Amino acid sequence: MTDTIAPYRPVRKAVFPAAGLGTRFLPATKAQPKEMLPLVDKPLIQYVVEEAVDSGIQNITIVTGRGKNAIEDHFDVSYELENILSERGKDDQLDLVRHISQMINVSYVRQKEALGLGHAILTSRDVVGHEPFAVMLGDDIIDAPVPCLRQMIRMFETMRGSIIAITEVPESDVSSYGIVAGQPVDGHDGRLYRIDDVVEKPAREDAPSNLAIIGRYVLTPEIFDAIERTPPGSGGEIQITDAIRILMEDQPVFAYKFEGKRYDAGDKLGFLKATVEFALKRQDLGGEFREYLRSLDL
Repeated sequence: MTDTIAPYRPVRKAVFPAAGLGTRFLPATKAQPKEMLPLVDKPLIQYVVEEAVDSGIQNITIVTGRGKNAIEDHFDVSYELENILSERGKDDQLDLVRHISQMINVSYVRQKEALGLGHAILTSRDVVGHEPFAVMLGDDIIDAPVPCLRQMIRMFETMRGSIIAITEVPESDVSSYGIVAGQPVDGHDGRLYRIDDVVEKPAREDAPSNLAIIGRYVLTPEIFDAIERTPPGSGGEIQITDAIRILMEDQPVFAYKFEGKRYDAGDKLGFLKATVEFALKRQDLGGEFREYLRSLDL
C-alpha cells in the first residue's frame, strides 16, 4: 500500500445505482420503481439528485434495469405537461417541472442482471472514466445543513483517498450493514477513520465496531479494477465491500461520520419516519400537519 497523494481531478460525477427490484415495498413497487416512491411530494431519487447538485456534482449516471422507465421520464423534458401548465397560467408549477429536467446532466446505463452493488458501479466505468466519482443510493435520505456529499468531497480533497460515509447503529442492527474497523485520524474530531477492514453483515458477536456503511461513497477510479478482481459472493453478487477490501491493498480508504440525520427510506418504518419529519418541516404543511398529529388518540 502507498500513502502517496494522487493528483486526482475534482469530483464532478456521481453514479446512482437504481436497478434493484425494491421487494421490501411490494406490492407498491410491482409496477413502479422504489426510487420513485414519493416522500411528501417528491420521489426519493430527486432528494438524492438535489443533494448531488448542492454538492457541486455536474453529471450523474443512473444505473437502471427493467421497469425503470419512470425514472428517465421524471428527469426528461415533458413538453405536453409544460404546454398545458403554460396555457393555464400555472407558472409556479411550470417552473417546478422545468427545474427537474434542467438541474443537472443525466445519462443512463443498463444493468441487465441484478448482480450486486459492485457490479452496478462497474457498469458505469465507461461513463465515469479515470477520475474520482461519487456513488449515492436512493435508500438513504440525509437531512443536513451542509449536504452529506459536500462534506465527503471536502474530506476527499484533503485526504485524496476513497471516502465512505458511516453512521453509528445499535449493536442489535450490525448484521444488517457493512461494518468498518478503523483508527481515528488525528485532527478531525473523531469523525474520520482510516479503515483497517470492512465486514459485510457480520454476526453481532463478530462485528468489529458499530460503525455502519450507508449509501454515500466518494471513490477513486482504481475501484473499477478492484471490482473486476472481486469474486462473486452469495447469490453470484459482487459486493462493493469486498471490492473496497481489495482496493485497500493498494491505497488507503477512509470512513467519515457525516454531520446530519439519516433516514433509511428503503425500510418501511424508516420511510414513514422520513415522511412525517419532512412534512413537519414544510412551511406550507408543517403547522396543520402538526395540529393533526396532536389530535390523534395515540
